[in-house]
Amino acid sequence: MVLTIDIGNTRIKGAVFEGYNTVEFFVFSKDEIQEKIEAILKKYKKVMYLVVASVGNVDKNSFLYFQKKLHVWFVSHEDGFPFVNNYATPKTLGIDRMVLAAGATLQFQGKNRLIIDAGTCVTYDFVDEMDVYHGGAISPGLRLRYESLHNFTEKLPLLTVESPKNFVGDSTAEAIHSGVVNGLVYEINGFVDEYQSKYSNFIIILTGGDTEFLAKRLKNTIFANSNFLLESLNQIFQYKIEND
Repeated sequence: MVLTIDIGNTRIKGAVFEGYNTVEFFVFSKDEIQEKIEAILKKYKKVMYLVVASVGNVDKNSFLYFQKKLHVWFVSHEDGFPFVNNYATPKTLGIDRMVLAAGATLQFQGKNRLIIDAGTCVTYDFVDEMDVYHGGAISPGLRLRYESLHNFTEKLPLLTVESPKNFVGDSTAEAIHSGVVNGLVYEINGFVDEYQSKYSNFIIILTGGDTEFLAKRLKNTIFANSNFLLESLNQIFQYKIEND
């Protein structure tokens, strides 16, 4: 069995897999790492591998602590990936984006793939049908947009994510909700339209913490899976085992 860990900017997500089958998902905070992993390993005694991808600031020793019990693998730029990387600055490409691209490459073979990860930031990553990674785009996520309006203006309030009641906001709060939510929805639809105008045989994968909130608002047909990164971590681990 394999335990995959995704260390994001705001929280940590984990999942246990048996082969390619998902057993259970977990979400916890950064100050709970050892306690939560201990509990997972106690529950699933057959876990032999710990696979970690990190974009957040977490001490690796929190995971190396478990090396006596299981094999620990931190996914890095030096690992083998199932795509050709055409990014102009490959060392600056986030591990999370590489893992998502790998998962899309392995799961949706022979297709043009656009992976949209809607979390703290929204990242767009494109892998063509020949398994060449080209790059994409990065923009602020929903929460960053709300926080920016509050932090960089004098009087706008800090709001939490909420569906706008109307397209035309009839109060300051409703105007912010309309601008933030509709603005991001239009952005995503615009990116998708641009890619679809240039490529056929296309699949759109939406993942990240805001997947459920955004999926029902997008006009395009998408494959929505908030846990796609964790599943991709398991897929790239299986790929590594099969190709070593």
